[in-house]
Amino acid sequence: MALLTIETTCDETAAAVIDRDGRVLGSAVATQERLHERFTGVVPEIASRAHVERILPVIDTAISQAGISPRGLTAIGVAHTPGLAGSLLVGVVAAKALAVAWRRPLVAINHLYAHLFACQMSQAQSVYPCIGLIVSGGHTSLYHARGPLDLEYLGGTIDDAAGEAFDKVAAMLRLGFPGGPAVSRCAATGNPKAYDFPRGMIHDRSYDFSFSGLKTAFRYAIAGPGKVDFETLDLSPQTRADLCASFQAAVVDCLVTKSCRAVRERGVNRLCVGGGVAANPALRSTLLESATRHGFRLVIAPPELCTDNAVMGAIGWELVRRGEFADLGLDVIPGLQRGY
Repeated sequence: MALLTIETTCDETAAAVIDRDGRVLGSAVATQERLHERFTGVVPEIASRAHVERILPVIDTAISQAGISPRGLTAIGVAHTPGLAGSLLVGVVAAKALAVAWRRPLVAINHLYAHLFACQMSQAQSVYPCIGLIVSGGHTSLYHARGPLDLEYLGGTIDDAAGEAFDKVAAMLRLGFPGGPAVSRCAATGNPKAYDFPRGMIHDRSYDFSFSGLKTAFRYAIAGPGKVDFETLDLSPQTRADLCASFQAAVVDCLVTKSCRAVRERGVNRLCVGGGVAANPALRSTLLESATRHGFRLVIAPPELCTDNAVMGAIGWELVRRGEFADLGLDVIPGLQRGY
């Protein structure tokens, strides 16, 4: 018995086939990085059109790898929230069409809950209850997760997500897209104390984050106020490295400080971290140091499950077990609304 999962929330077209025990029988991901690189960010219209072209071949690849027929599927799971409207629609429409054609039920997957569930995929024992940090290009959110589907929203970014800030900084320095890995590589030889960048809301008693002020401070540090042509900026390699290292340190400080405080104040002895930025080496090492110092357990999603993928859609089995199926009226819930 297997679950087909579909993921098209942003710019990755992905499908996976996962059995009831969590074993991945087949998985395929079609990335769009080259399509968006020259824009230094994801263009929604381009993303949705690319999904249309790739969705069926990706699903076919995952099913072929699994070596099963549609009759071997228990259900079809699809991420329907949150994300880009056009991208979500492609995945949901495909899932509905297959559900009708193959006479299989639908399960509606929350993309953020799935990111946190990716931590469970590498663990023999349950990771719940935990504090969950989801940090990616579109999301920076903290949850008190009592179970895979029982999540209490604690707080999140009030402006830019951490991953978005990385992308914008990379664009200013012309480091390429996606920005997170590029900034991390550049920061490896830099001094994280070279620039005293602000840590937005780090002392605020809420669990919210803010990275827009940090992004602005970075811009002023390299170009000052007013209009500037970033193509003409002439910065030495060491200056770029110091800027990236200092920026990265500011982001990491905010993420680690608030996550550790949530663990302490909520009386939970486990922190789980998922999302694309969770692959950042500086964040991972700082979280590990904090976990060791404060005596809580840290579980970070495997690097291959940090970026958007369909394997984390294994959370759909939790919905199947509870009998929580969606009907063909299932709609997308786009956007980055607070409270997810």
